[in-house]
Amino acid sequence: MLRITRGEESKLTSWYFEIDRTLLFFVLLLVFVGAITMISAGSAQAAFMRQPQPWFYFIVKAIPFYALGLLLLFGTSMLSKKQILWLSIGGALFTLGCLTLTLVHPVFVKGSARWAHLGGISFMPSDLLKPFFIVLTAWFLAKMRQLYGHDIFFNKEAWRLNKFSWWPYLILFAITVLIIFKHPDVGTASLYVGVFFVMLFVAGLPLKLLPAVFGVIAMMATAALTFMPHIRARAMHIFQIEPRTQAWYSINSIKHGGLFGSADEAYVKDVLPESANDFVFSAIAEDWGAIIACVLVAVLFFIIYKLIKHAMHARDDFVIYAVTGAAALFGGQVCFNLMTALHLVIDKGMTLPFVSYGGVSFVTFCILFGMLLAIIREDTWGK
Repeated sequence: MLRITRGEESKLTSWYFEIDRTLLFFVLLLVFVGAITMISAGSAQAAFMRQPQPWFYFIVKAIPFYALGLLLLFGTSMLSKKQILWLSIGGALFTLGCLTLTLVHPVFVKGSARWAHLGGISFMPSDLLKPFFIVLTAWFLAKMRQLYGHDIFFNKEAWRLNKFSWWPYLILFAITVLIIFKHPDVGTASLYVGVFFVMLFVAGLPLKLLPAVFGVIAMMATAALTFMPHIRARAMHIFQIEPRTQAWYSINSIKHGGLFGSADEAYVKDVLPESANDFVFSAIAEDWGAIIACVLVAVLFFIIYKLIKHAMHARDDFVIYAVTGAAALFGGQVCFNLMTALHLVIDKGMTLPFVSYGGVSFVTFCILFGMLLAIIREDTWGK
């Protein structure tokens, strides 16, 4: 039996013994579940497209993204913190440029202008920005504490208008969120705001200001309901399930699965819209049953627990903020997707990380977790 030992020091053996292999294993487990579901739910979704496609349509489209994502997951996990920062700067400049491009040359998909089209690939810059936003925000907060001490929120020097203070960052963040909100993409904009404030509270923002956070999100929701008719129409039906709607098919798909799944007798997911994307959890529940679906939820929340545990034991402020922000992003997106499947919130097209079909979304979370594994390893082993 082949067994790796640390008799000879090398970059690969150091990486293997120092990486959080448990966290990596559960991430890869989610990737495996996503690939299996892509074949099952994806084949059904492909058959019921406006122009029916063969059963392997989605898995074939996903293979290049799986290859690229896994390459980036392992590749970025071997980088140093300094390299992660430079990668984040470059990634942020690219994605912010693409986000600006959506204002002057929008690509509309399902009524939303949140898409960019480069090199024959359509993607959402707001999705790809997520890992770089978290890393750079964490670096910014750590640098602020280094320059202005622990009280970075009420220190007058931190609010002076200079190249490194609150104003440049807050202005850039506000512009970014407003562009995302305008697309319209209320769900992603709210997620960014929520993650940002979680990182601020960890950095020392007083909890008594928590109502202000809910106030900002409430203002965004009010603006969406007032100025976006399609969101208002969906919100009006949140407390009832109209027959033969996405929510109706989703709930019935979960019910039909029972405790142990319907397997070959699963038929509701065949007509469930976005069964490999937004409603992938419903398709899994119908195929494999409520017990396996609950195990999947447990795996998702175990990953959140692992991230929070790393944040609590980290020595570097930068690592604390980055891992906490990633836990908030991952957890927020997981909860939003599951609540969509259960018809507790309106559907805003948010994927289930590593499981839903979505090429760039998959690559995004691979980059994020590769970065996390790298900075956690460096913080743990003091390199």
